[in-house]
Amino acid sequence: MHWRKNFLFTGSDSGGERAAAMYSLIGTCTMNDIDPRAYLDYVLAHIADHKINRIDELLPWRVADKLHTPASPPNPTT
Repeated sequence: MHWRKNFLFTGSDSGGERAAAMYSLIGTCTMNDIDPRAYLDYVLAHIADHKINRIDELLPWRVADKLHTPASPPNPTT
């Protein structure tokens, strides 16, 4: 992964923790063939009305069938 060295430039510990959470979310979505943006849009739209004791229903692999867009490979920049 090329992301490892990016943690050197996060600016603060809390910034690094946020970056790690986002990289984890992106990686999990990619491994489950889910577009990370579509997943995040879905979760943000549904989390306010979702019961806390059923929060596991919003995990990427649980909502994959509700998302229609598979993850696209990253575009190489030149």
